[in-house]
Amino acid sequence: MRDFTEDLDGLRKRLAEAATYLHVDELRQRRAQLEVEAARPDLWDDPEYARKVTAELAAVQDDLETYDELATVIDDAETLFELGREEGDDSVEAEIQTAIAKAGQRFDELELRSLFTGAYDDHDALCEIHAGEGGTDSQDWAEMMLRMYRRWAERHGYEMELDDLTPGQEAGISSATFIIKGRHAYGRLKGEKGTHRLVRISPFNAQGKRQTAFAGFTVVPFLEDEEPDLDIDEKDLRIDTYRSSGAGGQHVNVTDSAVRITHLPTGIVVSCQNERSQHQNKDRAMQILKAKLADLERQKREAEIASLAGPKQTMGFGTRIRSYVLHPYQQVKDERSGFEVGDVDGVLDGNLDPLIEAYLRWQRSEQGRDEAG
Repeated sequence: MRDFTEDLDGLRKRLAEAATYLHVDELRQRRAQLEVEAARPDLWDDPEYARKVTAELAAVQDDLETYDELATVIDDAETLFELGREEGDDSVEAEIQTAIAKAGQRFDELELRSLFTGAYDDHDALCEIHAGEGGTDSQDWAEMMLRMYRRWAERHGYEMELDDLTPGQEAGISSATFIIKGRHAYGRLKGEKGTHRLVRISPFNAQGKRQTAFAGFTVVPFLEDEEPDLDIDEKDLRIDTYRSSGAGGQHVNVTDSAVRITHLPTGIVVSCQNERSQHQNKDRAMQILKAKLADLERQKREAEIASLAGPKQTMGFGTRIRSYVLHPYQQVKDERSGFEVGDVDGVLDGNLDPLIEAYLRWQRSEQGRDEAG
């Protein structure tokens, strides 16, 4: 029988590391506290607080169950290995190898969570896609990106809500606003913010020439009602109603039920057209506005801290973060981490995780280098 000692020792080491970065002892204490709180008969008298308690309890249970399951898998694999070696039974080798491989994959997923250290990384993500330079190709590319993120959300079991969509003039879309709901949705997607570049033979060019198109992706944490201190003066708002475009919408409206809100002091414009009534569209648009204003305040605070620390090179929305090349070769390359993927079709079908994870690991290494410097 093959000697699995080194593999199992490696898994034991990763389990010990997981206990540290997950803070397992603290989580077990916190779970007991949350279970008591969740059992209170008057908990739902305050729905907002109740949602926070139940959401935190679910997250804590998820982490602990994953950790405990991995510990059990390692225990079982070690026991099976010892029995097989003592009895000279080679038939269990494949089962042990499969258990080790699956545990390794679970650890990879778990270790990714250790990268989510931001205050809002576990929140839902409020996303926007805007067509950029490239004419009709850029609008088609924006629609391709919308599908890509929809498929990515489906792969993770996340819920995606499309709140606003503006069709392109000839094809594709001009813009889209959507919310991806699920644990760590924002933490995973925050590195996607920036300009995405597509290079291909244009289907809209009669000469079959290669075309470069750009589309921008922005994302902020969606906090819903978690910003009680954020007070918006009605006098600072211009609220317009219009007829829903219907394209891509869940509910096609024949009345002026779509709502556009302009925050006059900042110039931020948000809109929603996919709810069933004008009142619901307005409520959702206000939620989106609050999330954007909250993010703007966070950016201001971060800028103040950065100015005290001295000049530092940053990458804003206008920078190209990733290139998707379909011709003359097939490649997706993240311009920051340098990570490359040859399976372009897979990426466009939602397999973004290798790129997302490579960026997050690169970002952590860069932060570590800055702190060391």
